[in-house]
Amino acid sequence: MQHYRLTVDKFLDHAAKWHGAREVVEARADGSMRRTSYAGLRARSNLMSGALLALGLEPGDRVGTLAWNTIHHLELYYAAMGAGLVCHTLNPRLSADHLSAIIDEAEDKVIAVAADLLPLVAPALARCRSVRQVIVLDDEGVPVDLPVPVAGYEKLLARAGVPAEWGVFDEESPAGLCYTSGTTGKPKGVTYTHRSNYLHTLRALQADAVGLTARETLLLAVPMFHANGWGLPFAAPAVGAKLVLPGRTLDGASLARLMRDEGVTLAVGVQTVWLGVADHLERGGETLPDLARVVIGGSACPDALLERLGERFDAEIQTSWGMTELSPVGAIAPPGVPSTGAGRAPLGLDLKLVDGDGATLPEQRGVEGRLMVKGHSVVERYFGGEESVLDAEGYFDTGDLATINTDGNLTINGRAKDLIKSGGEWINPSEIEAIVGAHPSVRHVAVVAREDVKWGERPVLVVDVDAAQAGDARGLIELLRGRVPDWWLPDQVAAVDAMPLAASGKIDKVRLRDDLANGRISAATAR
Repeated sequence: MQHYRLTVDKFLDHAAKWHGAREVVEARADGSMRRTSYAGLRARSNLMSGALLALGLEPGDRVGTLAWNTIHHLELYYAAMGAGLVCHTLNPRLSADHLSAIIDEAEDKVIAVAADLLPLVAPALARCRSVRQVIVLDDEGVPVDLPVPVAGYEKLLARAGVPAEWGVFDEESPAGLCYTSGTTGKPKGVTYTHRSNYLHTLRALQADAVGLTARETLLLAVPMFHANGWGLPFAAPAVGAKLVLPGRTLDGASLARLMRDEGVTLAVGVQTVWLGVADHLERGGETLPDLARVVIGGSACPDALLERLGERFDAEIQTSWGMTELSPVGAIAPPGVPSTGAGRAPLGLDLKLVDGDGATLPEQRGVEGRLMVKGHSVVERYFGGEESVLDAEGYFDTGDLATINTDGNLTINGRAKDLIKSGGEWINPSEIEAIVGAHPSVRHVAVVAREDVKWGERPVLVVDVDAAQAGDARGLIELLRGRVPDWWLPDQVAAVDAMPLAASGKIDKVRLRDDLANGRISAATAR
């Protein structure tokens, strides 16, 4: 058979040739719309490849992007990857200290940054040794106080943009770099190859997964700076779907208007985004007549919220689970099947459950174990690391506790690191969270440990509830009585206005514990 390199530039080549007039749309901060086509996107991305190479970059060099979901950001995805460079997406929710450490470790040569994020990147650049050029994506104004040369995106494209040959490298070459969100520890870099991204795209496009087609209009509300934007910047052009990018504006009113105006049929994002949209629709009595499906990722979604979203959107809700280390899709509820837990693993990803010592459980259905994964788009070692993070059979330890039912549906039961050891016995926060999260007033729930002189650790219940229920948050403890052991009942309850979330949409328990310990969140005695 022919040798055919599995490189991601082929997705945009395909879209430009066979779906060239299909729209890519961006909502801009001033309320206007920027529009292009896949043919136009391909042409500009290819010219930007030439401009990047003209800066002296060589295959394998990292190009950092600190940007929102915009057409410029999408162009840079393909401009960098198509030329054999590595697109290193940076998280704008990190501090300048964390950004500088990540940029320095990755040795980014160029940083492409949204104009409104320049105040964040400026102090970080002062500590980075490798960066030699900044590209401002959406503003031609050049700051005078950056320690490296600065160029506006459009001016650089006009001055140095020339056609470049794409895909002339091995399919195992690095394509992207993304650091984990750091919700349970220090962020670690995950390098995606062209082959892994290509196969991950095929995995996501399976009919029992995202199942995206050319007939759909996709709203990409997943941050493009996190884990390949869940792979959808590749999947959409691969099938020629119309792609709608919301920029940085993700409030409920703006998204609802955008979805209605552009005829969005499939929307993908974390539950906090859809909660905001649902709130807006309920206040105004509005509907989204074209919306058929919503895919939810990030943290586990309470059943009550799933039911509310399904009713408010009059659309099918698909739950999913993934990790940066998995590129990131791990499991997803198939279309047309009621969501059960995280869903099922598509072809290309294998799952197994092990005990606390790493031994494979003899029974894999209906029992809880530590979740291990293996597949063509699963990390083998972290960026800069020399040792494999896989077990003897080639499986990666997710750190999650999980069960798999007889139908193959995966349910994530919490992080092993989140278990609370009280009086020498273990408490599983996820069981408490599942019960409390089923209450209709609860938007988000988390159970974290606090130090206790007598017991070692004790659980604290933190909830984000409707304003009317905030004063009675302690009453939620009554939901647990008789359903968990009495000694599991949290000693303290805290009601918060907004739960701290990582870029992935998962609750940031590291920050939550720190906020409780340092008095930024006050907890009341529960009983």
